[in-house]
Amino acid sequence: MTRKSTSHARTNTNIGDNLNLRTVFTRPGEATDLPKFSLADDMLLPETAYQIVHDEAMLDGNARLNLATFVSTWMDGEAKKLYSETVDKNMIDKDEYPQTAAIEDRCWKILADLWHNPDVDQAIGTSTIGSSEACMLGGLALKRHWQARRKAEDKSVEKPNLVLSTAVQVCWEKFCNYFEVEPRWVPISPEHMVLDGHELEKYVDENTIGVVAIMGQTYTGMYEPVKQIAAKLDQIQADTGLDVKIHVDGASGAMIAPFCQPDLEWDFRVERVVSINTSGHKFGLVYPGVGWIVWRDTEALPESMVFHCSYLGGDMPTLALNFSRPGAQVLLQYYQFLRLGREGYRQVQQGSLDVAQWLSSQIAEIDAFELVSKGDTIPVFAWRLKSGHTDNWNLYDLSDRLRMKGWLVPAYPMADDLADLTVQRIVVRAGLSHDLARALIADIQTEVEFLDRLEGPMPVEGDRSHFHH
Repeated sequence: MTRKSTSHARTNTNIGDNLNLRTVFTRPGEATDLPKFSLADDMLLPETAYQIVHDEAMLDGNARLNLATFVSTWMDGEAKKLYSETVDKNMIDKDEYPQTAAIEDRCWKILADLWHNPDVDQAIGTSTIGSSEACMLGGLALKRHWQARRKAEDKSVEKPNLVLSTAVQVCWEKFCNYFEVEPRWVPISPEHMVLDGHELEKYVDENTIGVVAIMGQTYTGMYEPVKQIAAKLDQIQADTGLDVKIHVDGASGAMIAPFCQPDLEWDFRVERVVSINTSGHKFGLVYPGVGWIVWRDTEALPESMVFHCSYLGGDMPTLALNFSRPGAQVLLQYYQFLRLGREGYRQVQQGSLDVAQWLSSQIAEIDAFELVSKGDTIPVFAWRLKSGHTDNWNLYDLSDRLRMKGWLVPAYPMADDLADLTVQRIVVRAGLSHDLARALIADIQTEVEFLDRLEGPMPVEGDRSHFHH
């Protein structure tokens, strides 16, 4: 009896749904057409499967030339070796990988000390899959504390709200949506480009669970002045009795400021700050994905957020939204802490700041542009097209021209209240050298000259924004 074939590769006549291997390699006994959107009937040799995925991935951009992302795109050879040796570790399985769990504790305690926690032994923290998850945990702790306080006072726990700038990263919009918290958006403006405490009393009330302060806005790289925000909250408490705490979203700046702006008071030195998060895979200098959050003390973290699980053996307290997640990046974070120390981190971060400020100074010299920020907080800066410079092209056109040369330099509108302002932004990370920066500036100058020679406007088709926060 002949088995009837069910292979989609042999029955699907739409060639766009197939992978054709004939012109790449042929190996006797292997299929030469494979379905893209369903499993094939038979196996491939591992080298064939590798080559298919490798070749498709080549169509992506060069990560080192991606000046949109904050995520680390370079680590040294020893880190890559350590990564390959530990990629199979599951961070949640603390009973099976107790040393990885111990190293996780060392890492967040190192961060607590770096952020001037007054008593590291009383602090508590955890790794996460990224700074977005850490933000979720920080916001949730604020909400749970507010709920407990309201219940103790026999008051309603309906309609909690969180005060934050319209320029926050999208993870905070997700938090408010997923955990049913009303966002109280403080608008940015040309006079107040960041949340700085101005008119904060209009947004804070008895249902406010906390205020988010950002150390390094994704739009411009600017810091929000945590100490100034805290002073305004002190005044609000004196006037109203409302005691509102601060969570610092230090996704980027919490790994820059301690080394390059050590006198800036933004961390646990500010008494209203109860929790801080950062991204290990941004300026923590680790491949994605790992984030961190540290609370001032155990009182700042509600016990209801800690789960005790025996699923994988032993009693394992877990504090995360994710369950299984990679342990290798935690070990890579510890490797970087050991490898670099304070001075190494200072040198790497200051090197990025130097490149960012050199780039921004060169951009400022181009007649078409006007700086919005300079790259003197985190190594990120943005610029705008000068009003009246031209009607023939805009920053989206420049972004497209640079993309043709391999550079990804995003253009996008500012946050809601400044949505009519389009900016272009560069993120400088470890691996973007002065030599590469000079090549970038040369390409920007060349493309601006090309665009300025246009005798009519560039054609426009569809949505010009390629970038979303």
